[in-house]
Amino acid sequence: MESIIQLLHLEDNPTDSLLVQSLLKKANVRFNYFFADNEEDYLFILRNHTIDLILSDYHLPSYSGAEALLFARRNYPNIPFVFLSGTMGEDAAIESLLNGATDYVLKNKMERLIPAVYRAYKEAQETKARQKAEDELRKLSRAVEQSPNSVVITDTEGRIEYANPATLKLTGYTSEEAMGKNPRIFSTHEKTREEYDFLWETIQSGKEWKGEFHNKKKDGELYWESASISPILNENGVITHYLAIKKDITESKQLTTDLINAKEKAEESDRLKTAFLANMSHEIRTPMNGILGFAALLKEPDLSGSQQQEYIRIIEKSGARMLNIINDIISISKLESGQTNLLYSEINVNELVKDLHDFFRPEAQQKGLYLYLKNSLPDSKAIITTDKEKLTAVLTNLIKNAVKFTKQGSITIGYKLNPSKLLNEDGTLVEPDVLEFFVKDTGVGISQENKGIVFERFRQGSESLTRNYEGAGLGLSISKAYVELLGGKIWFESNPEVNSGENGSVFFFSIPYLPVLEKHDTITNTKLNLKSIDMIKPIKILISEDDETSDLLIAIMLRKFNTEILHAKTGIEVLGILQENPDIDMILMDIQMPEMNGYEATREIRKFNTDIVIVAQTAYSLSGEREKAMAAGCNDYFAKPIDQNMLNDVIMKYFNEKTV
Repeated sequence: MESIIQLLHLEDNPTDSLLVQSLLKKANVRFNYFFADNEEDYLFILRNHTIDLILSDYHLPSYSGAEALLFARRNYPNIPFVFLSGTMGEDAAIESLLNGATDYVLKNKMERLIPAVYRAYKEAQETKARQKAEDELRKLSRAVEQSPNSVVITDTEGRIEYANPATLKLTGYTSEEAMGKNPRIFSTHEKTREEYDFLWETIQSGKEWKGEFHNKKKDGELYWESASISPILNENGVITHYLAIKKDITESKQLTTDLINAKEKAEESDRLKTAFLANMSHEIRTPMNGILGFAALLKEPDLSGSQQQEYIRIIEKSGARMLNIINDIISISKLESGQTNLLYSEINVNELVKDLHDFFRPEAQQKGLYLYLKNSLPDSKAIITTDKEKLTAVLTNLIKNAVKFTKQGSITIGYKLNPSKLLNEDGTLVEPDVLEFFVKDTGVGISQENKGIVFERFRQGSESLTRNYEGAGLGLSISKAYVELLGGKIWFESNPEVNSGENGSVFFFSIPYLPVLEKHDTITNTKLNLKSIDMIKPIKILISEDDETSDLLIAIMLRKFNTEILHAKTGIEVLGILQENPDIDMILMDIQMPEMNGYEATREIRKFNTDIVIVAQTAYSLSGEREKAMAAGCNDYFAKPIDQNMLNDVIMKYFNEKTV
C-alpha cells in the first residue's frame, strides 16, 4: 500500500494501542497514528486533521464506541469506521454494522486486523474516487446542459444520441424528434458531397473537423453555426461516438456580411463620386467654354450680323444647358434633404401633354424624327388633381432623353387610364384608378448590364469618359423620386440595338387618377403676355442688387418700358433711397445682400409702406424660399436667372393700365 493512512485510534488501553501499531508496521502499512482515549480528544482530532480510517474500542470508561460511530456517520460519513474490541458480542457487532460501521475485529482474532484495514481503506478510496468521478460527471453534465452552445453526441453511424437544451431551443425540435435522427435534419443541403466526405474522413481518422454550417430550423428559418466535430475514444482508443459543439453565429455572420456590403457600397460610392466629378467637370466646363468663348468672339471687329446672331444662339444654348445641370443638382439636393413638397392643383392632362409635344416637336424635326401624340381621355375627364410641376418635370425628362438617344425613327408620347380592379366588400375601390403615361422611342436602347442602374443618381448607361451623350445622369433619378412622391411607380422596357422594328425603349410611369368632377370642361391658360408697351403706365423701379452684372442685365431688360430706374446694393441703401423717393412703384429685391438682406429690408419697408410692389429675386431656389419671401411681405417671387418673359409677366401683372 503506497498511500499513507491517516489513522485515528479511539482506545483506553495503551497496550492495545502499541499492539495495533506493531501489527501495522509488520504488515508494512504506511500510516500516521493519532490516539484518543476520550470524547474531547476524539472530536478535536477529527475536526483538525484529515483522517482516512477510524479504529475504535466498543467500551470506554467515559465514552462509548456506539456514540463515536454515530458522531462519525453524521459528520464524516465517508471515513471508514472499524470496531476493534475484546468485549463486543455478536448482537452488538451486527447492530454496529447496521448503524454504519465498516467492519469489526475481535481482539482475540487480531490476525483479521490488517485485512480489515486494507479492505476498509480500499473501499473508502474507491468510494471517494467514484464520488469524485460522479461529481465531475455531474459538473460536466450541468456544463453541457447549461451551455449556450449546441452540444450533440452521435453514434458512429451519425445517429443522434444526445442533444442539449441549447440545441433543441435553437432548432425548434423536441428531444423525441431529434433522437435517432441524423443531423441532416438541420441541413439546408448547401454543402457539396465532397465537403461531407472530407468531414467524415477527418473525424473517422481520429482528428477534429472545424467549419461552418448554414442550417435550417424546424420552422424553416435559416441560421449559421460554427462547428467543431471530434471523435470520442474508449480506453482502447476505439471510436465509440462523435461529439459536435456548435455556436450560433447568425448575428456575427450578418454583421460581417453587412460590413462587407458597406465596404463594397463605400467603394462603389467612391467610384461613382469620381465618375460623377469627372462628368460634372465635363458638363459644367463644356457650356462655360461655349459661353465664355463665344462671348469673347463677340468683341472681335467686323463681325457680320449673321455671325453675331450665331454666336449669341450658341451662348444662349450653352447657358440653357448650364442651367439644366444646376436645376438637376438643386432638385437632387431637395430630394436628399426631404425638402421637396407636393403642390396639388387642377390640370388638364391633354393640354399638358400637347404643350410638351409642341415644345419638343421642333427639336425632334430638326433631327429628322417624327413626334406622335396619343391621348386616351376626352377633356371632360382629363382634368385631374396632381402636382403639375412634378408631372411636367417627369414627362420632360423622359421626352428629352428620348430625343437625345434616338437617331432615327419616331417618338410617341401618350397615356391611358387603367381602371382599378380591386374592390372592397361595399364595392368601393381599394386603390384609385391610375393614369399610365408612356414615352416610346426607336433609339439605342439600354443594354442588359446597365438596366439595373438606370434610375440611380449620377448614373447613365455608361460612366466612361468616352460617352456619346451629354448630361449629368440625374434626370431619371429625379423622375423616379417625383413619381414615387406622387404615389406611383416608374419602369421601362428596352431592346438595345436590334435591327428590327422592336428596338428602342419605352418608359412607363403611373400616378393616381384623381379626376375633378363637375368642373370646367377645359382649363384655360391664364399666363399674362406683354402685348403692347403702351399698355404699361410710367413706373419708377428700384433695382436692389449687389451683383453688377445682374443689375445691368435687369436694367437693360427694363429699357423697353416707360420706367425710371434707381439702384441699390444693400438693404440699408434700399431703405434710404425709398425714404428720399416715396413715389417708387416697385422694388426688385435681391435676397442675398450685404449689411441687410432682402427679407430684413422688406420687413422694415412694410412698417411704413404697405402699397409698394416688392418682388423677391434670388439665386436660391430651395423649397420654402417663395413662402419665406411672402411671409416677409413680398408681393411676388422669381428665381434667377431672370429672363425677359419673366420680367414682362410680373410688370404686366401689376402695372397693366387695364388691370390697375
